Parts: sequence; C-alpha cells; structure tokens
Amino acid sequence: MASDSKDIAGPAQAKLKLYSHCQSTCSQRVIIVLKLKGLDYEYKAVDIMKGDHFDREFEKLNPINFVPVLVDGDVVVGDSYAIILYLEDKYPQHPLLPKDLKKKALNLQVASIVGSSIQPFHNLLIQKFMDTKFNADEKLKLVQHHVEKGLSALEKLLKDVPGKYATGDEVLLADVFLAPQLNFAVTWLGIDMTQYPRLVRADAAYNELPAFQAALPERQPDYPSSS
Repeated sequence: MASDSKDIAGPAQAKLKLYSHCQSTCSQRVIIVLKLKGLDYEYKAVDIMKGDHFDREFEKLNPINFVPVLVDGDVVVGDSYAIILYLEDKYPQHPLLPKDLKKKALNLQVASIVGSSIQPFHNLLIQKFMDTKFNADEKLKLVQHHVEKGLSALEKLLKDVPGKYATGDEVLLADVFLAPQLNFAVTWLGIDMTQYPRLVRADAAYNELPAFQAALPERQPDYPSSS
C-alpha cells in the first residue's frame, strides 16, 4: 500500500483501519469513499459468516456487532453512515455533499432510503431470522419485494434529475450508497433492472469509476478463492 495518510498541513497520521466483510454493502460504501478521497487504509477482515463479529474484541469496537468499523487513531466509528460523515468532515478532498441545500437534501434522502428502507432486508441478522420463518423461495421473494419497493422509490425520486450519476454529473453521497445496492440487487437477488432506467444509467457510469470498481466484493482480500 501507499505511505500513511497525512493531513494537508499536519503530522503523519496512523494508518486508518477498516473492519469489513467483502459481501457487506455497508462496508463497500466506506471503501468507495476511502478510494475517492485517496486515503490509505488497512483492511481488517471480519468473517461475519462464521460469527467473528460477535467476538468480545470486536464488540469493544462496535457494541452492536456490525461491520463496518473505522479506526482512525483513537477515534472508533461504527455504522457506514457515521463513518462516511466523519471522513467527510476530517478529509475534505472530493466532497460528497454539495453546498446547494436542495441537492444536499436529495443526496441525504437517497442515502437514507438505501440505508434504512432497502439494505436492512438483506442484513445477515434479518436473513437468519427469516430462515426460521420462511423457506428459501419465500425468503427470496420477500426480500426482492422490499428491495424493489425501495428501488422504485429511488427511480421516481431521480427520474427527472439530469446527469450521468444519481444527482448530476458529480459523484456524491447518493452514488456511494446507491452503487453497492444496485450491484447486490442484480448479483444476489436477480432483480430485473429494466424497470429502473434512471438507476441503470447511473450504474453504468459507476462501472467506469476505479473507486467504485475497487469496492466490489471480488476485489476484497477476504473474498473466497475460486481455486
């Protein structure tokens, strides 16, 4: 990796540490932001499939036992939304929130819809609970229904917004939240995206961005080997 991150005019900083899992869309959001802002970090894999997030040492970092967690010196932040806003405040390069209040509100709204109304339905904890109530086909249909409901809301919200990304021609907070969710919808849920042309347009643009490609599950060090 490159040399340790530094503040623009300050002393050398300890390398950021990101506790993550390759399949976590929440972690992928943070990786995108780290890449966009050019920040060096150490990837600390947490095997949530084996329950490593319930280890006592990890619980000290995040009492709710979720990834991602960011450690920046003596600062420990859990939850992707909180991490991203922390990074936005501390590392102002490539700002994610525009100064225009209307556009800023739109970005926050998109992020909230993804984080609060879509992603929780494929959270591992919820998935395991569903396993006790539904068979595999019923569970998939239920998750697809709620994810499609959220994607429909986003399509309506953004359909008249010009530009190649979610809220215009700049990569902003909305894109950071949207890209991993779209990838999951296609890759894991098999959702037909033709009903969301505005979202597809943005997704095509993300495929051209190195920061977004670097956050894909298969690019992470803990992604299962095919060999």
